[in-house]
Amino acid sequence: MDTDVKYMKKALVQAKHALELGEVPIGCVIVCDGKVVGRGYNRRNTRKTTLAHAEITAIDQASRRLGDWRLEGCTMYVTLEPCQMCSGAIVQSRIDRVVIGAMNPKAGCAGSILDLLHMKEFNHQVETTIGVCGEECSDILQVFFKDLRERNRAEKAAKRAAAEQDAAKE
Repeated sequence: MDTDVKYMKKALVQAKHALELGEVPIGCVIVCDGKVVGRGYNRRNTRKTTLAHAEITAIDQASRRLGDWRLEGCTMYVTLEPCQMCSGAIVQSRIDRVVIGAMNPKAGCAGSILDLLHMKEFNHQVETTIGVCGEECSDILQVFFKDLRERNRAEKAAKRAAAEQDAAKE
């Protein structure tokens, strides 16, 4: 389990990169033979594309580094349970194992809403470990969304005040 914690901490570093950009703080690393071969963090807003999820970026990087789309023998560490797109990419890339920090009851597809990683109908199933550094992974997300709600409230209040000021001038 110490190995899982070590690499989840590296995924959390990636999540902090996303946080610095104002993105939802999700981070991911892919490990093969004890080496990090892929890294990624959420950049959907920065890149203006749905595809800029942490997992997709890490899978792309690992595939290029290893010279194969098959990532057999690899373990993915991700701070938040993958969505349907990322879960599909994980199955397609043949990653052996996924270690998840926090579950995502609103969009998770590794057990919360769906469990695409364990569907017997697919030609590949993925071993999962859930809850590694779970509190830390949840905390970074909760703080981000709390701050986002406060910023949104402040922006709305500022717009209302400006509109009232404009109406008073008329």
